[in-house]
Amino acid sequence: MKKRILWLSLALVAGQASHAYAQGANDALRYSRLQFGGPARTQGIAGANVALGADFGNLTSNPAGLGLFQKSELHLAPGVGIGQSDSRIDGGTGAATNESKNSFHIASAGVVFATRKADTEEGDWRGGALALGFTRQADFNMSTNYQGTFGLEKGSFLERLQPYAGVRNQSYYDALDAQAVANRYTSDLGLAYGAYLANISSYRRAGTQFGKDSAVVLRKQGSQITQGELVTNSGSLSQFDIGYGASYRDRLYIGGAIGFVSSNFNQDRTLTESDNDPNTHFQSLTSSTQLRTKGSGFNARLGVIVRALDNLRLGASVQTPTYMHLSDTYSESLVGTFSANGTDRVPRDLPVGTGPKVSMPTNDYDYTLTTPFRANGGAALTLGKHGFVTGDAEYVGYRQSRLHNDPNAANGDDYTFTNENADVQRLYRNTVNLRFGAEGRFDVFRVRAGYARYGDPYQADTNNERAQNFYTAGLGLRQGNFFLDAAAVYTTFGQSYSPYHVYDAKGTDIAPVIKSTATRYTTTVTAGITF
Repeated sequence: MKKRILWLSLALVAGQASHAYAQGANDALRYSRLQFGGPARTQGIAGANVALGADFGNLTSNPAGLGLFQKSELHLAPGVGIGQSDSRIDGGTGAATNESKNSFHIASAGVVFATRKADTEEGDWRGGALALGFTRQADFNMSTNYQGTFGLEKGSFLERLQPYAGVRNQSYYDALDAQAVANRYTSDLGLAYGAYLANISSYRRAGTQFGKDSAVVLRKQGSQITQGELVTNSGSLSQFDIGYGASYRDRLYIGGAIGFVSSNFNQDRTLTESDNDPNTHFQSLTSSTQLRTKGSGFNARLGVIVRALDNLRLGASVQTPTYMHLSDTYSESLVGTFSANGTDRVPRDLPVGTGPKVSMPTNDYDYTLTTPFRANGGAALTLGKHGFVTGDAEYVGYRQSRLHNDPNAANGDDYTFTNENADVQRLYRNTVNLRFGAEGRFDVFRVRAGYARYGDPYQADTNNERAQNFYTAGLGLRQGNFFLDAAAVYTTFGQSYSPYHVYDAKGTDIAPVIKSTATRYTTTVTAGITF
């Protein structure tokens, strides 16, 4: 059984893993912060369908809406996402760096089997619909890239790699030497030691890997540090649902659904750092990490819609927490470059030029996650045959997310995640998401627009606003038993994070903070038939 490894740093905010990764609060947020999905009609009205009904998107928002279907239907909705970000070191020099990440995906696919009693038939239960379908609920595709310089008031990545070990017993250094000799590194300090990037001070006996008393002392003496990092995320979270909704006297609609979640998240990071200080042999370093996470899980939801007036519907739904099993595969490598010049004390075998590339062994780890409870409420006002307006509010309890061990899994253990779950409660807050949409009908044509604002899940921070804003528009065509819809969703959001952590004597984190503004444009086309 492979054990959980704590690599070089803690978790990075804004849905990304930190440089040198460990399971933590960021994972809880990544799989809890969903977006509205579904076919183009749903996306064109910003997902505001909790009280609307007769919309396939009700399968994942409020299954009671399935009870309003009059006909069966079948649809497929492919989509394209185009995203970009601008990132820079907060307080550093240099302009923001632009990076893009695009993707092709299937936004939704499904079928609805509707039954309906004739108006002449008696009975309070007038009809119902069974729906089966696939919905993409989170898009992880994003790239960020920053390049800049900062002064010694901020901690460098090299400083992060140089924990001053002080005087330790011989077995401590023997363990580091054993890692270097075997070229198999099992600790963060060992990795830095093998790359000649650790700062270790102690008398050491002759014959060890780097020789007697051969501490690697590579402290930055210069006034400026040049640093950059490219982070590329890809993947998505999708859900397959089975749901049923029924109509009682065409006034009350109730429904339920079960969802089976599948997620795939990939992240590649490359951090570079250089120093032109002539007093040190150190020139630059490159740290590369790769994370692959696959997950599966399930949830359930119940909903109701009431036709309060002939043209006014009120809806509500609740969704259980999603229970997920996650499997991480992580790898990391580190390499430095060195010059022959410098006044700092170094091992006698320090390489000139590119040093050895050292790596952690690929590590697999299994664990589980419980995502937050969700509750929705909404109202929809129909405008006769001319269209409708609708609005929703969704409560998401981000502070309720919990990480758990999975000791029975092939790569699990009995780690408690106590500190990580405490971080969830410390870092995050419960929020409300708002969605508004409208549709106008012009003979066989439909015109749609919407806006959604998903609240900032982080505890109040006046320096950072990380809410997500969605601006949507759509067009539709209804001709006989055929329908065709198109939607465009423009998303804006901000994020800030530290790629690693360095603490001063007072315990204050002095690592650089990276600020990014990002946009994503998604277009979806849905083709379907009714029968």
